[in-house]
Amino acid sequence: MKVVLLAGGFGTRLSEVTQDIPKPMVEIGGRPIVWHIMKHYAKHGHREFFLALGYKSVAFKQYFLNYRAVASPDVTVKLATGDVSVRDAHDEDWTVHLVDTGVKTMTGGRLKRLAAHLRDGTFLCTYGDGVCNVDLDKLVAFHRGHGKLATVTAVRAPARFGGLSLERDRVKEFTEKRLKGDAWINGGFFVLEPKALDFIAGDATHLELEPLETLAKEGQLMAYQHGDFWQCMDTLRDLQYLNGLWESGDAPWATWQR
Repeated sequence: MKVVLLAGGFGTRLSEVTQDIPKPMVEIGGRPIVWHIMKHYAKHGHREFFLALGYKSVAFKQYFLNYRAVASPDVTVKLATGDVSVRDAHDEDWTVHLVDTGVKTMTGGRLKRLAAHLRDGTFLCTYGDGVCNVDLDKLVAFHRGHGKLATVTAVRAPARFGGLSLERDRVKEFTEKRLKGDAWINGGFFVLEPKALDFIAGDATHLELEPLETLAKEGQLMAYQHGDFWQCMDTLRDLQYLNGLWESGDAPWATWQR
């Protein structure tokens, strides 16, 4: 399946590092967090990616244009000719579409701008700043089983996040209002049908507001409840936590290492 990564935001809550690079390019264990997300999708066989870019989009282009050389341990450059040879190259058989969706475009608008590429079937979508060990095969099977237009992965997280009101697996209400106590929240890792794009008006649309709220009201948004690991990289503390897990050798989201 095609995978959309929403990677164009300003990352203002992580401004300590995002003044220089976009948040999805902030590194965990020497690799951008977006790379970790892509590795998880590729582990499940999904290797065509559309990165919806905006803020400092050139950083993504530089990274992926040079990826083969940078990711390989041995590189030889003939300075007289500029010829480059790479040995022991990486094993990522990915197709990466880097699409500038506008600096000020909102999450829903970024997705809408990719509509021409997504009309041919069910696709996957998530944010470029959160890692998770959700079983994507089971997630897709769940989506196909209920036959609705959209599935969101529901996860447990602190009260600073907005929440989902669930009625069994159906999303009864989708709200970005802060909830008290432990609650199910939007963890990203969506599975969407092309018709879900029709609920997005344009560039100013936040995916988390009108589109998902309307889908929920019409009974077209289902929740795959994931009670295992999920973590966003929203603050410097989150970044330090994720790096600590990686350095300890206990990174639950690194499913490709198992």
